Amino acid sequence: MKKIILIAICSMNFIFIEAQKHKFLEPPKFNEADLSKQKSALDENAPAEILYKSLHFSIDNTTGNLVKEAFYRIKIYDKDKAEDWLNLEIPLYQGSGSEQETLSKMKAFTYNLENGAALATKVDKSSKYKSKESKYVSITKFAFPNVKNGSVIEYQYEINSPFLFIIPEILIETDTPSLYTEYVLDTPSNIAYNVNYTGSLSPKYREIEERMMYGMNYKTYRFGYENVKGFKTEKFVNNDRNYRTKISAELHSTNFRELKLYSSSWEQIKQRLYENEDFGGELKKTKLAKENMPANISGISNEAEKADAIFNYVKNTFTWNKDRGVYIEDGIKKMLETKTGNAAEMNLFLVMLLREAGIKADPLVISTVSNGMINLASPNISNMNFVIAAIQTKDGFHLYDATAKQSSMDQLPPRDWNQFGILMAKEKVQQLSMTNSKTSFTYLTADAKINDDGSISGSYSDKDTGTYAMFAKENYDDNAEKYKKQYKENFSIDFTNIDSKVLENGDFESTMKFSSDNMIDKIGKKMIINPMLFLNKNSNEFDQTEQRRFMIEFTSPVTRVKKIVLEIPAGYVIEEMPKNKKIVTDDKEIEYSYIAEQKGNKLEVTSTTKITSPDYPKEYYPAFKQIWDVASKQENQVISLIKKTL
Repeated sequence: MKKIILIAICSMNFIFIEAQKHKFLEPPKFNEADLSKQKSALDENAPAEILYKSLHFSIDNTTGNLVKEAFYRIKIYDKDKAEDWLNLEIPLYQGSGSEQETLSKMKAFTYNLENGAALATKVDKSSKYKSKESKYVSITKFAFPNVKNGSVIEYQYEINSPFLFIIPEILIETDTPSLYTEYVLDTPSNIAYNVNYTGSLSPKYREIEERMMYGMNYKTYRFGYENVKGFKTEKFVNNDRNYRTKISAELHSTNFRELKLYSSSWEQIKQRLYENEDFGGELKKTKLAKENMPANISGISNEAEKADAIFNYVKNTFTWNKDRGVYIEDGIKKMLETKTGNAAEMNLFLVMLLREAGIKADPLVISTVSNGMINLASPNISNMNFVIAAIQTKDGFHLYDATAKQSSMDQLPPRDWNQFGILMAKEKVQQLSMTNSKTSFTYLTADAKINDDGSISGSYSDKDTGTYAMFAKENYDDNAEKYKKQYKENFSIDFTNIDSKVLENGDFESTMKFSSDNMIDKIGKKMIINPMLFLNKNSNEFDQTEQRRFMIEFTSPVTRVKKIVLEIPAGYVIEEMPKNKKIVTDDKEIEYSYIAEQKGNKLEVTSTTKITSPDYPKEYYPAFKQIWDVASKQENQVISLIKKTL
């Protein structure tokens, strides 16, 4: 009798465990109650909420292709602030040959509550269209119809891919809160992936095991996350994607008839790069370097000067077509004809010329800031999206990027500075630390006059140097009118004759005229004015109340100087001068000063902020907060101009 009872208890226990086991890849049925929800329980101000999100990657054991399946169900609370969800973009990759990804099984609906019942509107085929983003990527796009506040949108699709190495990195923490997000990877035992997890969140449901699937041995990775709040970014972070919880999978090896490694070491990656026609194959075309070497190079004996001359020839002769990538697209020979090329074509050609001139030069493969940081622990070329040039001299390594017209030796565009690069030297692979040690200067200068009617007029100059000059030029090139318009929007001043240009030394300067009749308060015979005019720091950018979580990043060391020269009208005197102030951290890393001086009938006010490193640990946040608070108080001092009595 006891034996029977024991068996019954064990059986009941087994049934209970199985009943509690989480089930992946089973989207819940559409629930009409979701249409009545007024706000997210995770964030009552969220414009949208993920109700269910499933990403499933598997290897088809009959075709050997990678199958990518996606299922999304999203609740829209405020459609005007949830625009990212209303237009879907699906990238499809194409190889250099006939291999390409195909999209199928796509269904998309908008659900609304009409007369107490759910009404589904299907996305019409006419709303879908393709666009060619590059030689290797096309994007299928479509818009959801009939979206209102309260709608639920739902879509699913399948991508069949011959490219086993292109498994997208999936963000678990997005800007949108999520009730449930799952990630599933199923791969045959003879195809191995490195699965990488970053971020602070742990899955509520987790399965990593080997099992029989689709008639053969598979390894499966399954992660389920519940009640994930929308990611809150912080100011002064170059790319918050680096800090979000995310999952990526990189092809490590295949073992069909023989073992083939794909991501075992940087050294093996280098070997494959040099064997690739679109990388190493181009570097072998030394004849192109000989035939196109600038004529004046032979007369330069100093190695650094010779490298600079070759670099200036490449960056000034050829124009970057904005295409990134480690591999060439149309070839260096074609670039020589058209004077236009992608990043790899321009910088690999630079390496070829430097080598031909007898300079130790090699390609430095990097991941740009927007692409995210390199995962040094899991080498894979798919993490990299750019290549620049590095030379080695007696005093160490120096870097060049010919895609930026304003760049120079070790003065790279902002996108390049992303902590590390991998030097693909012929002899050995080397990890290079990339720290932008050159200070960028910003000079904001206003020369103004107080007119008899109480208005103020004058000229204003905004000049940037170094990395910040390149950043300003990029913004200007993206939209010149928008760039100029920012001055009026940021300062609420009537600016005219705005002229923005690159100076001969590479600095970027915008000059303009301005006038205003609302900067002075008149009280009897007094005129009260802030001598900083419109350049006062009226808020503390380090205003975070909760504890800082991430690094504080500036891209480069920076010195910001504001100088205002204010002409005092005849017959007036300054009742009391502003108080001067200087504050600096013990380690001299951060410094601020405010100096006011009267010179004849002019008042000169200069504020200077110095930040001596490109980034800081989060522990520096209180120091920045304190100094910025001091700066705000100093720059909001006012003076009284009193009319002299006869």
